[in-house]
Amino acid sequence: MTHKVTALTVQKHNPQRVNVSLDGEFAFGLARIVAAWLEIGQELSDEKIAQLQAEDGREVAYQRALKLLNYRIRSEAEIRKNLKDHDVAEENIEHVIERLKRSGLLDDRAFAQTWVENRSGMRPRSRRALAYELSQRGIDSQVIEQSLEGVNEDALAYQAAQKRSRKLQSADWNDFRTKMYRFLAQRGFQYDTIRDVTARIWAEITDANNALEEEEEEVSQ
Repeated sequence: MTHKVTALTVQKHNPQRVNVSLDGEFAFGLARIVAAWLEIGQELSDEKIAQLQAEDGREVAYQRALKLLNYRIRSEAEIRKNLKDHDVAEENIEHVIERLKRSGLLDDRAFAQTWVENRSGMRPRSRRALAYELSQRGIDSQVIEQSLEGVNEDALAYQAAQKRSRKLQSADWNDFRTKMYRFLAQRGFQYDTIRDVTARIWAEITDANNALEEEEEEVSQ
């Protein structure tokens, strides 16, 4: 059985979709890219209509994935979960994943490396904490291990402690140590690392304060 296309209308609330009318009545909506070849007066078989709707399902899923990636880089597992949560058919999910990989928009190795770099730069934490975060996002253990190669645990702890110490400038040693230990432990660092870094930062603060006091005394004389 065939049906004649009698109207093609861009949707008011979503200009990226087109309403298709067959035989004088609304039939279904399609993504503009899927409906691009349709013309008024064209005849469509039931088989062709099913093919168009299947293509539309894949395109809708692909556009949803692109929208997610516009916010931030994602892992394959994150994309899969979001599409599944929105009731996207499994075959369409596989189509989207492969399409994203071919275009270079989905790469778990690049995701893991970017995650480690961003975390290390903005909110430093231990290798163990980074590995846990990546595993929670579905990254393969081998990829995680590779992304953490060259990560210096002591340097990360020191960087994190430096940032935290700015809020503890007026604390005495006991208060400083307690709060710094808790802060670094929450970021997954081991006790020995926490102890050494805390002592190093405290010594730097003490030296800086002593130097400032000596400078003030010289000025006042």
